[in-house]
Amino acid sequence: MRKLNRRTFNRLLGAAGATAAAGLSAPAIAAATKARVVVIGGGFGGATAAKYLTRFDPGISVTLVEPSTSFITCPFSNTVIGGLNDMGFITQSYDALKARGVKIVHDLAVHIDGGKKQVKLARGGMLPFDRCIVSPGIDFRWGAIEGLTADIIGTIPHAWKAGPQTTLLRRQLEAMPNGGTFLISPPPNPFRCPPGPGERISLVANYFKKHKPKSKIVVLDPKKKFSKQGLFKEGWAKLYGGMIDYHNIDNDGVVIRVDAKGKTLHTNFGKYSGDVVNVIPAQKAGKIADVSGLSDQTGWCPVDQKTFESKLVAGVHVIGDSSISSPMPKSGFAASTQAKVCAAAVASLLAGETPGTPKFVNTCYSLVAPDYGISVAMVYGYEGGKIIKIKGSGGLSPSGADANFHQQEALFADGWYRSISKDIWG
Repeated sequence: MRKLNRRTFNRLLGAAGATAAAGLSAPAIAAATKARVVVIGGGFGGATAAKYLTRFDPGISVTLVEPSTSFITCPFSNTVIGGLNDMGFITQSYDALKARGVKIVHDLAVHIDGGKKQVKLARGGMLPFDRCIVSPGIDFRWGAIEGLTADIIGTIPHAWKAGPQTTLLRRQLEAMPNGGTFLISPPPNPFRCPPGPGERISLVANYFKKHKPKSKIVVLDPKKKFSKQGLFKEGWAKLYGGMIDYHNIDNDGVVIRVDAKGKTLHTNFGKYSGDVVNVIPAQKAGKIADVSGLSDQTGWCPVDQKTFESKLVAGVHVIGDSSISSPMPKSGFAASTQAKVCAAAVASLLAGETPGTPKFVNTCYSLVAPDYGISVAMVYGYEGGKIIKIKGSGGLSPSGADANFHQQEALFADGWYRSISKDIWG
């Protein structure tokens, strides 16, 4: 990485760094009075918030609402699609959170009433709260493209929420003949995990190269450019030759109609068919954000970027993909670091204290092949009422790096995933 020493950067990732960055002292946190916090969503944002609330103040009653009994991570799900790992590798347990004293309610939160300060559950129960933290992830803008509806995902999976869709796309690729076509359409901005489509294309290409070398990949991307584009394309040229046919908005990459039965995507100037078709829809905040009045006309949730308290519903904080947190990307790491800051702020507010000035960090590793990694990192501050990039911080994998550098980046990627998973769910 450029500009930021990796060892220094890694020190910023620790819990102690997150606490200090949030401007909280241990005595101030410990002084918080007993209160009830309901956390909705057990992913990178929600599970982190629940854990760190118990660390910042063990006296807070923390309830985590999550319908699934385990969490399957989107980060590293592309390694399952590419045949490098199985689903067990990306499946996390809530046992450690339970051992910490977090009450886990396996139910679906269907509405947050900010006035009455209670969360309605699908099975009919109500959970009262003094503060609520919401990390609902994303929902899809079905119908943004003609023919793109939720009922076609059994034929044309999105695989952008890890789980059964991940397994389905993997099985479709396994069943595809050698010489077939994988057709993928990434979403428009903003969306969860900006480098994710590039990594998916890469690891499917790696699978084809080893097992179905006559196959090809056609990409229809509605954007001008995508995250880490130069580094991905450099890797594609080195590793996969002409296997990947990439189209963007300037080169007939905008899909205007989906024919699920014919496995065909129509553009303004032509049509493209595939043996396996993967359309990733445009996105918005998770459903509960919309029904609870947390999202605005953009489809995302405006927040006070110091505490992540909603600008629309007092007492409710929104973190992760659903929040408007630019210039931070919508990533798992961003959700986790936001959760630590938010948990510290909530602990301070419940103690009747003023939250400190936060700092944030984000890093994103991507695999172009199992032994070829690339990365981008950034440190963020808070100034003038908003999150800002700290000049001179962060970095990007250099272009033209040798094989040893990329192999090290791939090892760092694996280490990052194991480390953050242990920090959140371990």
